[in-house]
Amino acid sequence: MQTLLLQQLWRIVNETQTQIVFELSDGALVEQLLTQLARKRPLSPEEDELVRAYLYSKTTLIRDLAHARLWRF
Repeated sequence: MQTLLLQQLWRIVNETQTQIVFELSDGALVEQLLTQLARKRPLSPEEDELVRAYLYSKTTLIRDLAHARLWRF
């Protein structure tokens, strides 16, 4: 996966409202993040598959980061 793609993806993760991260199932969260990424950058089928697998593997981390954002404020 390209560095720029990863940076864009994690920027989207950090910009996603905490409430959304907690309310959605893993699958719905992955779809939400993929949709937001696709609005900024069209993904090839291969990239979509890679990003989808990557996001599924990081859902716990994404939720942990959202939880940490709650305590920062």
